Amino acid sequence: MDRSEKEALVAELKSAFEESAIVLVSRQSGMTVTEAQNLRARMREAGAKHRVVKNRLVKIAAEGGEFDDIRDMLTGPTSISYSDDPVGPAKALSEFAKEVDKIEILGGAMDGKVLSAAEIDKLAKLPSLDQLRAQLIGLLNAPASKIVGVVDAPAAKLARVFSAYGAKEDA
Repeated sequence: MDRSEKEALVAELKSAFEESAIVLVSRQSGMTVTEAQNLRARMREAGAKHRVVKNRLVKIAAEGGEFDDIRDMLTGPTSISYSDDPVGPAKALSEFAKEVDKIEILGGAMDGKVLSAAEIDKLAKLPSLDQLRAQLIGLLNAPASKIVGVVDAPAAKLARVFSAYGAKEDA
């Protein structure tokens, strides 16, 4: 990789960090190609990017930004994951780390705060953004459906009374 390619990669990472809500740092060693592809696919499904990049280039890209504090974690064979949704990538990476013992979550950063591996595990246990939206819509719809049930109840009772009288008249 020549100097211009490195500069382009640093600029790309810097831009990605500016748009991201979270950056996760993990250590991986001995992963097969299939396992690495599986991890990238899971992260993509979670709306995140997972990359193996030279530590030095990530340190340069993170310098002076919101994720400046992850620089201390970048030693040895590391990879980074970043996304604008903090829960999805944490959940995907945490689940993958439980299944494949060749990856270890080192930590990360979110909102200018360093996260430990334990904090990322707690974050992974939260419901995702889509699940929260579904719960919120369910909560908003529940009162409306109850009101419809209460309003419809007298009309339904009245219809049953008329039906009973009609059946009585026919008999």
